[in-house]
Amino acid sequence: QVQLVESGGGLVLPGGSLRLSCAASGRISSINVMGWYRQAPGKQRELVATITSGGSTNCADSVKGRFTISGDNAKNTVYLQMNSLKPEDTAVYYCNVQIITADYVNMIYWGKGTLVTVSS
Repeated sequence: QVQLVESGGGLVLPGGSLRLSCAASGRISSINVMGWYRQAPGKQRELVATITSGGSTNCADSVKGRFTISGDNAKNTVYLQMNSLKPEDTAVYYCNVQIITADYVNMIYWGKGTLVTVSS
């Protein structure tokens, strides 16, 4: 079994910053990709950013220049630094990991989500 623990969400003023983190633990052989998705009220879940175990990153155009994804392979943890936050960034942010389990099975796991609210 694999567990994902997310933290760092909250209420922030427009223009402010937040840092999300997601730590994976359990029967993990290796992690291929870690990332963040978000779902705003009434909208579909969308990609925010991903990072591979090799450090290659990908992020949505809507957050480029404002959000930075990083990872710590030793801690199986991914971070999302969010700067210059806008009200339209308000959403539930979900951690996503693509792993190879201890039984050498490819699996995808989702966190429970952490709410980010950008409002004055």
